[in-house]
Amino acid sequence: MASPRVVLLDIDGTLVDSNDAHAHAWVAAFAEAGHEVPFERVRPLIGMGSDQLLPRVLGVEKDSPEGERLGDRWAEIFKERFLPSLRPFPDARELLLRMRADGLRLVAASSAREDQLGALLDLAGVADLIEEQTSSSDAERSKPEPDIVRAALDRVGLPAAEAVMIGDTPYDAEAAGKAGVGLIALRCGGWGDADFDGVLAVYDAPADLLAHYDESPLGGAARA
Repeated sequence: MASPRVVLLDIDGTLVDSNDAHAHAWVAAFAEAGHEVPFERVRPLIGMGSDQLLPRVLGVEKDSPEGERLGDRWAEIFKERFLPSLRPFPDARELLLRMRADGLRLVAASSAREDQLGALLDLAGVADLIEEQTSSSDAERSKPEPDIVRAALDRVGLPAAEAVMIGDTPYDAEAAGKAGVGLIALRCGGWGDADFDGVLAVYDAPADLLAHYDESPLGGAARA
C-alpha cells in the first residue's frame, strides 16, 4: 500500500484494555432486566455497537423502548463500576506520539458512545494527540458496517487509499475492508490471527507495533 496520511484508531481493546469490562457491563444490564445471558455469549460480540449486539443477543432493536433502557443501563454500569479501574495498554501514547512525529493525522473511529469515547481517550492519555473523533452518534450503523470508518474519512477529507486503521476485532477488519481501508490488527483485544483474514499485519499490542514500527505498514510514512 502507499504511505498513509491518516490513521483511524479504534480505542476499546486497541488502546485501552476494556473489552472484558464492556462484556461484564452488558451481562449485568441484561440480568437486571431479567435476561440471564452468560459472559461467554456476549464477549465475542464486543467491538460491535449496541445496534448490532442487542439484536444478536436478545432479538431487541436498539431504538425500541427495551433496547434504549438496556443500552442506557449498560452505559451507566460501565461508567460506574468498570471505567475507573481500566488502564491503557503499555506504550499506547508512545505509539501515537511516534505516528504524530511522522506527520500522520490521527482520528478516533470508535463504536463507543460519544461520552464514553472522551473518557477513554483521556484514560489512554491521548486526547491531545487526536485531531478528530467519530463515535456511534456519527453513524447510522456501528461496526462491522463501514459507516464509522467513512465518517472518519469524511472528517479529514481524505480518500480510503490514504488511510490505514488500527483495531483489535474482526468487526474493525470488516468495517475497514468495506470502506476500502487496510487494517493493522492487534491481538490485545482477545482475538487471534485466524480472526483477521485479509488485514495488512497483526501485532500483539501497541508496544509490539511500536517495537516493529519501521517495518510495519506505518513505517513508510517516515520515509515519504
